[in-house]
Amino acid sequence: MTIASAAAMRTREPLPLTAVTIDDRFWTPRRELIRTRTLRQQEGQMRRPGQQFDALTLTWRPGDPHEPHIFWESDVAKWIEAASHCLATTDDPELDQAVDEAIELLAGAQQDDGYLNVYFTVVKPGQRFTDLRDAHELYCAGHLIEAGVAHFEATGKTRLLDIVRRYADLIDTVFSPDGPCAGGYDGHQEIELALVKLYRVTGERRYLGLSRRLIEWRGQQPYYFELELQRRGTPGYFGTTLPRRPEQTRRFGEYNQSHQPVADQAEVVGHSVRAMYMYSAMTDLADEYGDDRLLQAVRRLWTNLTTKKLYITGGMGSDPSIEGFGPAYDLPDAHGYAETCASIGLVQWAQRMSNLTGHGHYIDTLERALYNGVLSGASADGTRYFYGNPLASGGTVARQEWFDCACCPPNLARLISELGRYVYAQGPNEAVVNLYVAGTGRFTLSGGEVTLRQDTSYPRDGRLTVTVAPADDEAEFTLAIRIPGWSRQPAVSVNGEPVHQPILRDGYLTLSRRWRAGDLVEIDLGMEVRRTWAHPAVASAAGKVALERGPVVFCLEGVDHDHAVHTLALARDVPIRAVPDERTGVVTLHADATADATAGDQLYGSHSPGQRSAALTAVPYFSWANRGLSDMTVWIRDGGGPSAAPAQTAPKPGENHSV
Repeated sequence: MTIASAAAMRTREPLPLTAVTIDDRFWTPRRELIRTRTLRQQEGQMRRPGQQFDALTLTWRPGDPHEPHIFWESDVAKWIEAASHCLATTDDPELDQAVDEAIELLAGAQQDDGYLNVYFTVVKPGQRFTDLRDAHELYCAGHLIEAGVAHFEATGKTRLLDIVRRYADLIDTVFSPDGPCAGGYDGHQEIELALVKLYRVTGERRYLGLSRRLIEWRGQQPYYFELELQRRGTPGYFGTTLPRRPEQTRRFGEYNQSHQPVADQAEVVGHSVRAMYMYSAMTDLADEYGDDRLLQAVRRLWTNLTTKKLYITGGMGSDPSIEGFGPAYDLPDAHGYAETCASIGLVQWAQRMSNLTGHGHYIDTLERALYNGVLSGASADGTRYFYGNPLASGGTVARQEWFDCACCPPNLARLISELGRYVYAQGPNEAVVNLYVAGTGRFTLSGGEVTLRQDTSYPRDGRLTVTVAPADDEAEFTLAIRIPGWSRQPAVSVNGEPVHQPILRDGYLTLSRRWRAGDLVEIDLGMEVRRTWAHPAVASAAGKVALERGPVVFCLEGVDHDHAVHTLALARDVPIRAVPDERTGVVTLHADATADATAGDQLYGSHSPGQRSAALTAVPYFSWANRGLSDMTVWIRDGGGPSAAPAQTAPKPGENHSV
């Protein structure tokens, strides 16, 4: 295998998984849970009779129960990818064998010309690539490609990589400028970013060109999906599920982001997961081709998302009817969507944006999504899952063991098992710490090999030490450590000497010097509890406040209170105490509050119900719904009092300033 050429625009790139070790108090138990319980539980679900693994045997016949689903290859692929990430850093013969067995099932299901999709092999033979809008063929292909790349990088085995390359070669022919699907693209974006990964690991530029075509053709007129519908003559896989689609062409064009050319798009619309995967691919292609139009587009879209349509938890998608975005500031708490996969997609996109531009504020958003919108997607024991992640509940919401559309469980597993790829990044002579995770990162810089050792109890507290260990005892390079936007007065020292005016450049503390073995950087970010208010246009948060500490958003659960959580109010001048909590690995917040007094049995009355004293307990949002059914809310009634501190103007991207 050859490695693809250096990127055209990217300032940084992540370290490979094999260059990162994680021995972190918060993350190590969660990652081990993924390997030892979550992946086994998910494999068990997919091995049930008539499910994903059975379907790959191609024994289903019309009239049999358990018709293979159009999504199923993607579930298997994400599971393989997650397992491969585990195998990259852990010797697990049992898991390795299970992955090899799954790969052989995929090999057996592959057709002679490289095609690999059970639904169009046994359910709708002869109709491949005729329902790109609905049938998820290229989406499944994309996840298979990602799995092939991950498995090769983790194990060095080429079995799955060879399988997906044959499939990618077929797709490249079918979607060539003179192929039968010229001008076409997928209804659920995913393959575009996968093809970039395939190019980077093989060096085969055809895959990069195919990704670019699928992006550039999207939204061009005449719209491909309309032509496809005329040719097919049937309504498509979801035709009966979405009967009003022909009347709402604009809405459903936005649904899959095909309403206009992608480089012209400025507002995040439609299905949120599709959007995140597409924006990730656009960022990759802007990087590889030095395409400024794509770069400006993803910057516009990022700004629109983070200033108008992002939940405080890093969730997105407020409209359940399309699993996607509503209008600006439309962020209902109890009846929104905030799919786990969407937050995962945001993590992937944010990392690409940071590596491309060098700006740390993208990692701030990545961290928000990771510690809240992603982690909430699985139970504490790693075997039950949320598909959507509401910010309020009346006590009826619980995680499930599995779903008919099981995209979220293996997606969460593959992200957490791949955490090492998000912790660090490196430039030509720059070692970058993006996330605070105890362990080591091994860098290959122009100044030589360097290992960084992080020690921290984050996110329980904000203290961090970084020990430098150059391979040749000393090396000259830049060490860049992200300072989150919420950290207003971080204390920094090098070898015990305080840095009185540390310089923050693009969200990073940058220290350029000749480093010697044992040099030590110490940082205290501060970890005060923050009260956060939403924009007045966010109706569900009007008159309410949220609690944050470090990267963690907190919520109230009924199990901790004698009053319904929506009746509790927190005054602005009441002190909030943070108490270490072994159950969550972070802290629990405690404060004196008030609650509405019971007003008898009358539904309505002419007098205020009055207030009574109450104790308030807030727990990390990611930990909710692990202690039985109860009501929950992130947004707490603002009890008033002294005004909040004046808003501080955040530095503009690229602006340098002293901390």
